[in-house]
Amino acid sequence: MRLSVSEAENLVAANLVKNKVSEANARSVAIALVSAEAAGQGGHGLRRVPAYAGQALAGKVNGFAMPVAASTAEAVIRIDAGFGFAYPALDLAVETLSSIARGTGIAMAAISRSHHAGVMGLTVERFAERGLVALMVANAPAAMAPWGGKKPVFGTNPIAFAAPLPDADPIVIDLAMSKVARGKVMAARQKDQPIPEGWALDRDGRPTTDASAAMDGTMVPLGDAKGAALALMVEILAAGLTGANYAFQATSLFDDKGPPPALGQTIIAINPQASGGKETLNRLALLAQTITSDPGARLPGRRGQNARRDALENGLYIEEDVMQLLRA
Repeated sequence: MRLSVSEAENLVAANLVKNKVSEANARSVAIALVSAEAAGQGGHGLRRVPAYAGQALAGKVNGFAMPVAASTAEAVIRIDAGFGFAYPALDLAVETLSSIARGTGIAMAAISRSHHAGVMGLTVERFAERGLVALMVANAPAAMAPWGGKKPVFGTNPIAFAAPLPDADPIVIDLAMSKVARGKVMAARQKDQPIPEGWALDRDGRPTTDASAAMDGTMVPLGDAKGAALALMVEILAAGLTGANYAFQATSLFDDKGPPPALGQTIIAINPQASGGKETLNRLALLAQTITSDPGARLPGRRGQNARRDALENGLYIEEDVMQLLRA
């Protein structure tokens, strides 16, 4: 089925409102999930709606929570997501942090008692569209073991980064510290399809292509020991410094069992003119032009940006099994 972006957002929002989510929060979540779907990130898109709705209905996530920001230092804000969805808290961070960073040159938001951060490239891109450089990290429920271990301690713990370019789309980098995002394994399980070898290990630490066994096991870190070390860094920045649950303390984002996951996110926004002067954006443009002058090379983020433009113009193709999940 093909739906316009606005039709898809209305469908998602209506689903959530029926399951104990406020209109405002449902709209924030719907925009984020549909944007992820439009960018080609289905594992963070509409396939998340059944889990989100079930968790709101069960009270695992507070669908009526209103995020609250408190200034704790000149350029630091703490945002309490109130055990609600992450997206309203991220919306608040974009609005509040942007104005602070323009004045101070650099600013940080520490978000706690939060939920699934989704496609973080979409969040940092919003800062870049306002002329700021942004770095974001988030932790997730434990799904990855320290290098050499079998017990999951870290989440897939993504990192996202965006930088503005004059008269062009921003550079956007978004990657999990696992070889692939866990949402791709979830999507394979929903479709009853195998996953490629090398993505995950079963609970006994053996390589598996079974998506269900992978969900019960651990993800393989990106770059092996290096990815595991970066996951530890993210865990410290996103949870250790924000007061959020560590990955091994958080409940699953895929079911409605247990207490809220209470995850954390940290965002750092930088005013490039404060750090490098008025010519900084032109310097960034030079770097981008040097990359794209090589035939076949592309800037990170362009594929998703083009896909979203196409979705706005031509609508979203929604797979039948996803429509069945939404109808249910």
